Amino acid sequence: MFRRKLLSLEYHNSDGFNCSDENEFRNVIIWLEDQKIRHYKIEERGNLRNVHSNEWPKYFEQYLLDICCPFNVKEKIEAVDWLLGLAVRLEYADNVEKYKNVSVEVSSKNSAIMGASSDSIMNIDVNNPDVRAGISALANQLQIPLHDDYLLMLKAARILVQERLSPADIIKENNRKEGIPIPLHQNELGFETGDSTLNEAARILRLLHIEELRELQTRINEAVVAVQCITADPKTDQRLGRVGR
Repeated sequence: MFRRKLLSLEYHNSDGFNCSDENEFRNVIIWLEDQKIRHYKIEERGNLRNVHSNEWPKYFEQYLLDICCPFNVKEKIEAVDWLLGLAVRLEYADNVEKYKNVSVEVSSKNSAIMGASSDSIMNIDVNNPDVRAGISALANQLQIPLHDDYLLMLKAARILVQERLSPADIIKENNRKEGIPIPLHQNELGFETGDSTLNEAARILRLLHIEELRELQTRINEAVVAVQCITADPKTDQRLGRVGR
């Protein structure tokens, strides 16, 4: 998932980088700081450069705090992606003239592929590290699996909000009445299996089945009412009637 960014930054191992390899992970962090980000002064990078130190995670955590990264040391993938995005942005800022024509060409290609889309999400700059951090935080809040395509994650979040967090759904959920809890053993099973564990499982399945039947009956009643509303006031077209033979 990091290949394109590492390739754009001319990292020597963009195809083979493995974030789960601790040694590779530490080396790419110090490479980013030394070559692209340069947040620390040269003399302040000693702790990060000591990639074999047992205290390196502590120094990396401090580095993330100093650089205002929204992720911590336990969120390795997210932190690396955020740092790569920051490095790309800084690289572009340092070489605007070099990449200006490339950006126009890529933008034209993307416009041709996407067409004249009116979807406002398409106008969001998902290459911005701050935007990516916000999308990742939103995905975590909504329990959406993280993906290297941030636009896809944002679309998934929109669908989830539209389908489950609409005003009507929220009102329906708030008005839902809580039932009176009844101990499971008080529900009659109607038969015995000879095993108490199986009996409990059968009671649970029976209750779930009853709940499904109730939901089905509710939908049937709604359908009947809808049909009655249509048929209760029939319209007669007198032009189709005939008198006599």
